[in-house]
Amino acid sequence: MSEAERWDERYREAPLSWPAEPNEFVEEELAGLEPGTAVDLACGEGRNAVWLAERGWQVTGVDFSSVAIDRARRMAAERGVDVEWIHADILEWEPARTFDLVLIVYIHLPPKKRDRLMRNAVGWVAPGGRFFLVGHDAATAGVSGPPDPEILWTPEIAVESTSPLEVVVAERRYRDTENGRAADTVLLAHRPEE
Repeated sequence: MSEAERWDERYREAPLSWPAEPNEFVEEELAGLEPGTAVDLACGEGRNAVWLAERGWQVTGVDFSSVAIDRARRMAAERGVDVEWIHADILEWEPARTFDLVLIVYIHLPPKKRDRLMRNAVGWVAPGGRFFLVGHDAATAGVSGPPDPEILWTPEIAVESTSPLEVVVAERRYRDTENGRAADTVLLAHRPEE
């Protein structure tokens, strides 16, 4: 069974795997931005992409799970917004343009794959655009998210991975979960206007 098929099964197991509201850090950091074009990589069921679209963003959501993309389409339709949904592997997908916002929320990959994704994703940030990342932090491995610290984030890894963008925020933020207090790495960076 491929990784995409495993995620299809995971999404099939529950009516909605995550809340329909956006990630709390996405909302905190991005609510005040002027809308433009955005891409949500590994968008899952579409909660962040739909939230951005509701705020006037022209959004593309990409995920390798067909079940997740179908759910994302339904959520967008129910909320009356248009989002371009693409069923593709984010490690293979190549957009035809750059974006004003590149969003990565809870993508956890082995270091070589993570480095490849980040090189690509940083390159997709348009001049004057922003890059936003939220990931389970290695400081609380296993409390929330994958237990393997090798695939988790730290602010230092996030900063190193987004060079040459200019970092605005790079920090560890905490949230309460059923399993205890969990840490997330949160990073916001931008590419200066040319």
